[in-house]
Amino acid sequence: MPIIDHSRAPEVPWRSGYRKWDITQAEHGVTSTFSLNTAEPGAGAPLHTHVMDELIVIVEGCLEVRIDGETHIVGKDHTLVIPPGAEHGFKVVGDQPAQLLVFFPTLEPYSPQHTHYLEGAAPSSAEV
Repeated sequence: MPIIDHSRAPEVPWRSGYRKWDITQAEHGVTSTFSLNTAEPGAGAPLHTHVMDELIVIVEGCLEVRIDGETHIVGKDHTLVIPPGAEHGFKVVGDQPAQLLVFFPTLEPYSPQHTHYLEGAAPSSAEV
């Protein structure tokens, strides 16, 4: 059973103002993805869909979340439960950065087979 030291997790190149560290990896013998993320005010993810569930835990900060045509302001201590096929995106609002925990029940969730961007483009490391 791997025990992961977060300070040794590899940082993945992502988006401007958005940093991501993958905690789980295939070498750990798992089939899911768990990452730690920080995002500066104004940073986030453009509108997109996935073929699988996504869970985003807001540990700190506040997000403006768009999901299936609705916009919500969501603060810390909340979890976004995003079902397969839901159109969603978010940006950090307010003057504080956000800290997020993100879970997918598959490896490589941002690959073109798993994610379709409706606005913008894939993050720099997801261009697989």
